[in-house]
Amino acid sequence: MKISEKKISAEFSSQLTKYGPKKKIRAIVVLYTKEAKKNSTRQELRANREAIIGSIRKSTLKALPDIDNILKENNGKRLSEGPDALGCVPVETTPDGIRALANSNHIKAILEDQPVSFSSLE
Repeated sequence: MKISEKKISAEFSSQLTKYGPKKKIRAIVVLYTKEAKKNSTRQELRANREAIIGSIRKSTLKALPDIDNILKENNGKRLSEGPDALGCVPVETTPDGIRALANSNHIKAILEDQPVSFSSLE
């Protein structure tokens, strides 16, 4: 199994094959992050929330030049200035750009950017 196949769902990968080579696709790139200590209590995590978020953002910043180069080579762009609190970056690129991103060692997963809707609980 290729690295990219592990980072992109089978459904999303199947959709990529249906698009033309110049089609722009929006996706959420999930970066590898420096994770909080596994033995931290919930209370410790809450108390240190800002420090944890800062640590995640800092640990993911080194990936941005690699992501930017891949996107530039594939007619794409980042849709945010930097990673969010979870280490995710929205991007827009071609199917080949998505596949190239999936082969980056900085990237944990690539998710299709889909609208989210909530059904009524009534």
